[in-house]
Amino acid sequence: MKQFRQFEPFIALPHLIKWLPISVVVGILAGTASAALLASLEWATDWRESHRWIIALLPLGGFLSGWIYHQFGRTVEAGNNLLLEEIHNPKSVIPFRMAPLVLLGTDLTHLFGGSAGREGTALQMGASLADQLTRILHFKGANRRILLTAGISGGFASVFGTPLAGTVFGLEVLAIGKIHYDALFPSLIAAIVGNQVTLLLGLHHTAYRHAPSIPTLTIWGLIAAIIAGAIFGIVARLFAKVTHKISHFFKTKISYPPMRPLIGGVIIAAIVGLTGTTKYIGLGIPTIVDSFYTQLPPWDFAAKLGLTALTLGAGFKGGEVTPLFFIGATLGNTLSLLLALPAPLLAGMGFVGVFAGAANTPIASTLMGIELFGLESGIFIAIGCVVSYQFSGHSGIYSAQRIGLSKYSAVYLEEGITLGNYGQPKIYLPDDSEKEGSNYQE
Repeated sequence: MKQFRQFEPFIALPHLIKWLPISVVVGILAGTASAALLASLEWATDWRESHRWIIALLPLGGFLSGWIYHQFGRTVEAGNNLLLEEIHNPKSVIPFRMAPLVLLGTDLTHLFGGSAGREGTALQMGASLADQLTRILHFKGANRRILLTAGISGGFASVFGTPLAGTVFGLEVLAIGKIHYDALFPSLIAAIVGNQVTLLLGLHHTAYRHAPSIPTLTIWGLIAAIIAGAIFGIVARLFAKVTHKISHFFKTKISYPPMRPLIGGVIIAAIVGLTGTTKYIGLGIPTIVDSFYTQLPPWDFAAKLGLTALTLGAGFKGGEVTPLFFIGATLGNTLSLLLALPAPLLAGMGFVGVFAGAANTPIASTLMGIELFGLESGIFIAIGCVVSYQFSGHSGIYSAQRIGLSKYSAVYLEEGITLGNYGQPKIYLPDDSEKEGSNYQE
């Protein structure tokens, strides 16, 4: 019997049999939750655009959202960072209330005119619903980590319609430079099922234009793609830093949490009123689509960056990723004026490239780009995502994301520290010994 146990396929088969039904259930939960999110956001967006006077009530909506969380959601207000913390340092089952609270909070943000996304909501709903299975299955340790990871993958895949990217995102987002592949199969099944459930419920994802022609990769095209990727990474770093700075400012200056989105809402509503456009609030999908077809004003990406950082920093609920798509696509559109690459290609590169740098997920972002924009753009998309990941440094939108391995051999970082606790890096010059500067110290 012992000899059979040493034959690894006999270990793999029980692993698959165990996780297949669990992952299917997780996918069903995540896909159903994402369908509810997508349907409600579509209604909220349409209603707001048909009744734009409601944007003047954004401060009231912000206060209401903040008060609800202050009264009923203090244990889950950390959002995505709570998910990452529970995966790395499990303490207790994520309360079920996270799912309805974040759905309501996100809908309020979009209904009244905040600038936010939807990925954070999908991740929180998918993982919190999946974690309720812990009460039934009595999972601990690695099993619970895998369960939560599958919930994240199912939520991401079903809200964006990208099962391959969703699979890898759940694995890659946990720690920079380290992936736990024991969750690969459950994450894949949860992502596929989650996406299929959303489609079966009648929700459809935005179809983006593929670049009509992809240039041959020459040395000059390679250099242009690298330059674009570097700019994407710098902007991703700027977004993360500005959002965290605004959040810190509001938390230190305003002690009563519901007042933070109220004051932020006053500022945002005033900006929208003065500019006379709703282009930079909500998800911004029409502008993202336009970035593949026509030349846009060069300040679009900066306007979206500022309003989203203010919305999320002030305490409104929602995600960062769709605004990052907006920032990246419009930035790529602008870079087409300077770089010798087609605007639709650069828009697609920026769409996923800025996200790759901000979330520190270059592999998932590359897969997302291929799923959305076609395999023919894959080489350029990969360059943009990987270079952006390098240039964003050890920063990111998730402060609880951990460092598994430094991005650079010249920077030594202690494994396991979070981006929120990351301080000044210890940099080694080229003449320092390799042993001193390596993350592979013995």
